[in-house]
Amino acid sequence: MSGGVAPEAIAAAADRLDRAAIDRAACAPVADLIGPSDIDAAYAVQSALTDRRVARGARIIGKKIGLTSEAVQRQVGVDRPDFGVLFDDMRHPSGGTVPLDRLLQPRAEAEIAFVLAADILDPDPAVVRSAAGTAVAAIEVVDSRIEDWRIGITDTVADNASSGVFVLGDREVPVERFTPAEVSMRMFRNGGQASDGSGRACLGDPLNALEWLARTALDIGAPLRRGDIVLSGALGPMVPVRDGDLIEADIHPLGRVSATFVQGG
Repeated sequence: MSGGVAPEAIAAAADRLDRAAIDRAACAPVADLIGPSDIDAAYAVQSALTDRRVARGARIIGKKIGLTSEAVQRQVGVDRPDFGVLFDDMRHPSGGTVPLDRLLQPRAEAEIAFVLAADILDPDPAVVRSAAGTAVAAIEVVDSRIEDWRIGITDTVADNASSGVFVLGDREVPVERFTPAEVSMRMFRNGGQASDGSGRACLGDPLNALEWLARTALDIGAPLRRGDIVLSGALGPMVPVRDGDLIEADIHPLGRVSATFVQGG
């Protein structure tokens, strides 16, 4: 059991979310199965879904930190960060076309992605900063298998931290050359500014978010490793994504990242 939640309930929640993703039909929240506050049970569901994706051929390439921005927390009605797993089939190059077929209720957010230069076996801030390696401008498209985004913390955690796909820019900048907390962000949809923010919107500093993830990963016995991609969290509010949208983000000094989202593309 996880926090008193029966294995059958965890399996049922995983089945519900898995079926929603496969059928591309949003489902009811899973809090009715695992409760609204049992985080361990929610991560057990996430782990079960991760095992299923790996069994189907997906490869784990890193992690994402979610709910780091107060603006995003207000948008989805939760009050703490969480994390999910990044798979190779979620990654898309900047400037390309991203198919919307696998997504249900996509929303885009701009953030910093770290490409780790070393394993993180100690969550000390100096160790985390040294291991952070390089940073890349990123667009994360979050998604929810839960209908109408009616999520609480256990729903989003179970649903792989409401993950969808992500787009990485072409330029990697060593973390030692800039201050992540001081980056500025502007995001555009079809040429018009749709969101803005800064590094301080991400738990005060994207490196704070990375430190939180490093500590949490160690606590669960799955430390962050060299080469992992870590999406560190939103720098500002999310923006809904629709068929035909061109989403661009300018994150100074990391540069620009963009993608066009097309149904059936």
